[in-house]
Amino acid sequence: MSTPLKHEVLIIGGGTAGVTVAARLLRKHYTDVAIIEPSDKHYYQPLWTLVGGGQATAAETERAEASVMPHGATWIKSAVTSVDPDANTVTCADGATYSYDVLVVAPGIQLDWERTEGLTDTLGKDGVSSNYRFDLAPRTWDFIRNTRSGTAVFTMPSGPIKCAGAPQKIAYLACDHWRRQGVLDDIDVHLVVPTPRIFGIPAIADNLDKVVAGYGITLHTGSEVRSIDSASRKVTMTNVAEGIDTVLPYDVLHAVPHQSAPDWIKTSPLSTSHVGGDANGYVDIDKHTMQHVRYPNVFALGDAGSSPNSKTGAAIRKQAPVVVENIGAALSGRPLPAAYDGYASCPIVTSSREMLLAEFDYDFALKPSFPLLDPVKPHRPYWLLKKYGLPAMYWNLMLKGLA
Repeated sequence: MSTPLKHEVLIIGGGTAGVTVAARLLRKHYTDVAIIEPSDKHYYQPLWTLVGGGQATAAETERAEASVMPHGATWIKSAVTSVDPDANTVTCADGATYSYDVLVVAPGIQLDWERTEGLTDTLGKDGVSSNYRFDLAPRTWDFIRNTRSGTAVFTMPSGPIKCAGAPQKIAYLACDHWRRQGVLDDIDVHLVVPTPRIFGIPAIADNLDKVVAGYGITLHTGSEVRSIDSASRKVTMTNVAEGIDTVLPYDVLHAVPHQSAPDWIKTSPLSTSHVGGDANGYVDIDKHTMQHVRYPNVFALGDAGSSPNSKTGAAIRKQAPVVVENIGAALSGRPLPAAYDGYASCPIVTSSREMLLAEFDYDFALKPSFPLLDPVKPHRPYWLLKKYGLPAMYWNLMLKGLA
């Protein structure tokens, strides 16, 4: 049996989290950093909402993975199939095994389309789409701009999802478009969310309630779409608390899938489900240090971690420096010095002109980056930040370890 190739720091995932951490490590003069990533493409996913709303093109969200791979990092172009943290090894789909001194787990999140009955078979056709896939976001826009009357349904599943504001953002962009086209009064719009209110911070929820009312959207809280009948163009929606089913027709449906950790994490010793915890199976980490609770040389950040922050790129921007600092301490046997406070940012576009920027920590305390603007209301400058500022920061600073 051959000896596994070894790296000082091995990173699983070449998405936002993996590339950012690698870039920061290399800037700190680490010389043996490897990233396992099978994809040729890298995506700026936050812009997919604007693609679905006709405000951006899919092409501007996509770049070659090679173009964002940090100079000096070893790119292992394969997919992970299993991890053995007791042996400090990772096995890939091609059969190769790699060992490590420190492992960073950042493979992103798994989209479980099949958990909503009938969804997989109808995606991308008959009025059903989702901005959670690169190829489908343009289809969302096709369906929205070709709808002049009828019923529109926008859904959000229960459980943690990446960019939890995305399910409602596309509803607002669609309504804004229909209003500008003069057809909004001819469309019956429904927004289905599993939460008690439209947002978890009351002051922000109050303002979003006004947005919902302004568009004439029927908001269904504490509810979830369980199944889709594409033949009759109907969805079955369940009120979770009361167990009451309601059938809604649709002409256009934006569906958001349930999400969970990748299956190979769920079945690994790294998972919360390994110790009888969360069935979504995220990597079981301390929410402040980002260190695994049972394996001190394993860290995780981004969407696959169990930390209870909103799963956003902004969270990764604050997590990455913490992980990098704590890796240095772990390698030298020092106490971990850095802590993450749960900061996340949820940019909620409310029209094609304005956006509300919800920034908060683990305690849901507001953490505004721009205190001059009321952080609980939509503003025009925030929209410009979403469309132009944040993508530029992402490609030019964050992925290079500079922000």
